[in-house]
Amino acid sequence: MRRNILTIILLSALIVVLLLLCLLCGSVSIPAGEIWAVLSGQSADATSQLIILESRMPQAVVALLSGAALAVSGLLLQTIFSNPLADPSILGINSGAGLGVGIVVLVAGGTGAAASWGLTGFVLMVAAALIGAGVVILLLLLCSSLVRSNMMLLIIGIMISYALSSIISLLNYLATADSLQAFMLWGMGSFGSLSRRWLLPYAVVITAGLIGSLLLVKPLNALLLGDRYARNLGVNIRRIRTLLLLLTGILSAAVTAACGPIAFIGLAVPHIARMMTGTSDHRVLLPATLLCGSAVALLCCLLCNLPMGGGVLPLNVVTPLFGVPVILYVLLCRRNTYNTI
Repeated sequence: MRRNILTIILLSALIVVLLLLCLLCGSVSIPAGEIWAVLSGQSADATSQLIILESRMPQAVVALLSGAALAVSGLLLQTIFSNPLADPSILGINSGAGLGVGIVVLVAGGTGAAASWGLTGFVLMVAAALIGAGVVILLLLLCSSLVRSNMMLLIIGIMISYALSSIISLLNYLATADSLQAFMLWGMGSFGSLSRRWLLPYAVVITAGLIGSLLLVKPLNALLLGDRYARNLGVNIRRIRTLLLLLTGILSAAVTAACGPIAFIGLAVPHIARMMTGTSDHRVLLPATLLCGSAVALLCCLLCNLPMGGGVLPLNVVTPLFGVPVILYVLLCRRNTYNTI
């Protein structure tokens, strides 16, 4: 118990430090005193205000929220399917969002705005991503009402993902060079796509999804015992599975729409949290996963924005640096289990 409390405190402190570093570091050097003056409303430097309030702070807040959402989504899916390699992308939600954006950018050209990444184009792409992901969520909810087997539902999600990826590849083949470049940039992921005016609605959606997940801690712990034991404990398996899929879909769809398809955070962070807490009890594991996801996303945001040639690294260039070692470790630790399959 003491170890878990210490883990939560350390993760919370790490998040605060990383938030401050994200405000401090960037291609333009701004002293810490000036950053404090901007945040307290005492700075008269318009350039510093623009950089901090319109760029660095929104990026840091989006990273904090998105990391928590993706990590919790990954944990929920790994619990539902009893599969350590389940993550938000495996059910086709990311592919659904990608197809929505692909139709706007690659086919319609974003009505002339999406290709230039203007405000209208951004809103149009977010709406298209949410619609595409929403269609996949509805399909999964329909299938979950018809199929009782978690493994069968997982296979259906994988098949949906393959089918949508095939359609996206066809759109890529038929697209113009400019449209293809815009779609590729979106696919690399970025915490900097969301402006400050859209921060509050985004925060409301993500916070609601996270609170909903925290309210389902007891059913999640029951699912660890298996469907039969959970049903004997009074858990309605079908209803809980539907709720968890809906929460996962909302969280991952919102992040994908705002930031692009972000790899490995949803897959790797739950395992990092398990190693830190040493427990599978969701009363501890879920808050730890939430905080750990925020910390990892903030660290990725910081690395992307370090001054290196005056540019910003794509997010999906950095996330595999954390995700791949963790997944390899999990696979190697479970090699005896996989050898018997």
